Amino acid sequence: MRGDPWMNGPVWALGAMSGTSLDGVDAAMVLTDGHQVLEFGPHAYRPYSPAEQAVLRAALGRWPGEGVEAAAEVVETAHAELLARFEGAQIVGFHGQTLAHEPGGRGTHQAGNGGLLADVLGLPVVWDFRTADVTLGGQGAPLAPFYHFALAKKIGATRPLAFLNLGGVGNLTWIDPTQPGPEAEGALLAFDTGPANAPLNDLIRARTGRDCDEGGEVAAKGRVKKPLLDRFLSHPYFLKIPPKSLDRDAFAELVQAAKKLDTASAAATLTAAAVSAVVKGAEHFPRPVSRLLVTGGGRHNPVMMKGLARRLSCPVEPVEAVGLNGDMLEAQAFAFLAVRVAKGLPTSCRTTTGVAANVGGGQISRPSALV
Repeated sequence: MRGDPWMNGPVWALGAMSGTSLDGVDAAMVLTDGHQVLEFGPHAYRPYSPAEQAVLRAALGRWPGEGVEAAAEVVETAHAELLARFEGAQIVGFHGQTLAHEPGGRGTHQAGNGGLLADVLGLPVVWDFRTADVTLGGQGAPLAPFYHFALAKKIGATRPLAFLNLGGVGNLTWIDPTQPGPEAEGALLAFDTGPANAPLNDLIRARTGRDCDEGGEVAAKGRVKKPLLDRFLSHPYFLKIPPKSLDRDAFAELVQAAKKLDTASAAATLTAAAVSAVVKGAEHFPRPVSRLLVTGGGRHNPVMMKGLARRLSCPVEPVEAVGLNGDMLEAQAFAFLAVRVAKGLPTSCRTTTGVAANVGGGQISRPSALV
C-alpha cells in the first residue's frame, strides 16, 4: 500500500528466528530499505523451557493436521512474549519453527500463525517465507543469502567471500560483492552443507543433560571413528550440484551409528562430520574465497572452528571479526527479508534455492483492527 512507511525509505524492522537447534527464539531490529543495512538495533533472546522443547521435539516431522497445534501454540506464545518487549518497530519478520521440510515432496512447514502475532503486536507481520519458493520448484532454503549479500556490501568487501552458518544444519553462502545486487547473475551461490549442531546437541543432551558440547570439551577427549566418517562422506548428497537443502533429521544413519559409540568418540565424530561437510561444500564454490565468516552456535566450538581452519585454504573467522553479531544474524535476516517482501523485492533466486525465477516469498498479515 502506498501509505506504508517501507515504500518511502528505510524502516526499523524486527525479525525473529527459532532455529533447528530448538534452543529458543532470537529477535533483532535493523534499519533497512530492503537493499542496504543502515543500522543495527536492539536484540534479545527468549529460551524455550525444557517442557516447551519437549513439545517441539514431539512435533518434528509432522505436518498441519497431524497434531501440531500444541507446538504452534508454544511458538506463538514465545514469540509474542519476546517481540512485545521491543519498541519502534514498523514491520515484523516472523519465520516460525520448521517442523518438516520436504521440497519436491510435501513442501515445507513452519509452525506459527503470523496473523495471530499481527493482532497481538499491532504491527504488520511478514511470515510463511518459504512456501512460495518451494511451490515454484525451489528448495525453500537457505533464505539468509540475500541478507549475507547486503552484509558483504556493508563491511566493504571487494573480493569473493563466504558466510557459513553453523546452526542445527550447516549452510554456506558464496558471495561476489562486486555485483550490483543479490539476484544478479554470479552474485551468490548458497546451499546446505550437512548436519552441524543438531545431532551433536541431541547427543550431548541425551548423554549428559547439557544443551551442547560447550567449548568442544567432550569432542576434544574423543577419537574420530574414521570408518563412520568415511561412510558419511560417501553419501550422494555431497556430489549433488547446489543449490540444495536438507531437513534437520537428514543423515539419520550417522546419528544412529554415533549412538553406539562412547560419548567422547561420538561427539568427536559428529563434530568432524560437520567440518567435513563444509569442506565438501567449499568444493562447489565458483571461485576461491578471501575469507570464511562463521555465524551460528558452532562458531563457539573451538574444535569445530580449528577443524575448519586446518582444512580450508582461507582465513576462518567468526562474524564478530567484522563487527557483526553471530547470535542474531538470522533474526536480523528475517527483519531484512520482511522489508523486501513488503516492497515486492525477491528474497530468493536460482542460485540460492534452485527456484526457476526470482521469488519474493512471504505473506503479509495486518492487525485486524487496521484491515
